[in-house]
Amino acid sequence: MGKVVTLGEIMLRLSTQSGNRLVQSDSLQAHYGGGEANVAISLANYGHEVVFASKVPNTALGEAVRKHLRRYHVDTHYLLTGGKRLGTYYLETGIGERAASVIYDRAGSSFAEMNVLEWDLATLFDDVGIFHISGITPALSKKWQTMTLELMKQAKKSGCKVSFDSNYRSKLWSQKEAGQVIRQLLPYVDYCSAGKLDAVNLLGITNEPAEQEHELAFYYKEMHRLFPNIQLFYSTKRKIYSASANQLIGTLWQDNHYYESDIHEIDPIIDRVGAGDAFAGGILHGVLEQMTPQETVDFATAAAVLKHTVHGDCNQFNKEEVADFLRSGSGKIIR
Repeated sequence: MGKVVTLGEIMLRLSTQSGNRLVQSDSLQAHYGGGEANVAISLANYGHEVVFASKVPNTALGEAVRKHLRRYHVDTHYLLTGGKRLGTYYLETGIGERAASVIYDRAGSSFAEMNVLEWDLATLFDDVGIFHISGITPALSKKWQTMTLELMKQAKKSGCKVSFDSNYRSKLWSQKEAGQVIRQLLPYVDYCSAGKLDAVNLLGITNEPAEQEHELAFYYKEMHRLFPNIQLFYSTKRKIYSASANQLIGTLWQDNHYYESDIHEIDPIIDRVGAGDAFAGGILHGVLEQMTPQETVDFATAAAVLKHTVHGDCNQFNKEEVADFLRSGSGKIIR
């Protein structure tokens, strides 16, 4: 299917040590991450040719972003430089019954302040199989709402499949505004990460499943009824016991059939941030490798589970390691 292009904002993440409040911390852990960049890294780890398009300042922080991406063999040819600053967010790490909390400091960033698409779109999508973007990008500004739609239209015109992760962030925009914009974008989408909350809160699906129906399968069918162009829906089901212990199940809907992974019990969680991106990367890997739907959702869920075990935003495991984890099971030594 050719190479993959992902596009979005990458930020500096500053995190507290487990057990520390932000207000009491005299040191913070630095990582770089963002939804689309994380997906790019996952796919590069699996051996795919991946380009990440964004904009960062011409500073040491911008250069650190470039080195971070290149470390995982992501193509940075379309990583533009300019603007005043790199967006930042602060993560107060959760533990036990205390949830993690995020403070954004991203206003005025080089990427968010873009008013025109500064890439040559004809070459950006040349020989590209999949273009991936998320709902975080149009949440950044009115201009980015227009530009996201323009990017999707150009990708489709160039023959790309379009992958979209709804990725709703309540600290960036309201459900009403998000729903209005996302409904304009979905007619151009082929692969979509969206679950029950997206269906109800963003797309206004108020019908409820019949007693014998699987809840998520029903909402996938309802979303497909509204947007029949979408070939594949996927999301995770997460049961939260505490910030340190979760249950995770991956789900996938394709060709009017619903698929689930096995149940994974994750305890302790080292770092949950980026697990959804790891799942999305696993799904797109399955699509690119023409895996069966069941193989795809199993692989993607395993990748997401492994992401919980490492610090930072991005998944750090290659496809062989994910496959070994699937074969060996939880906690077994791989010899």
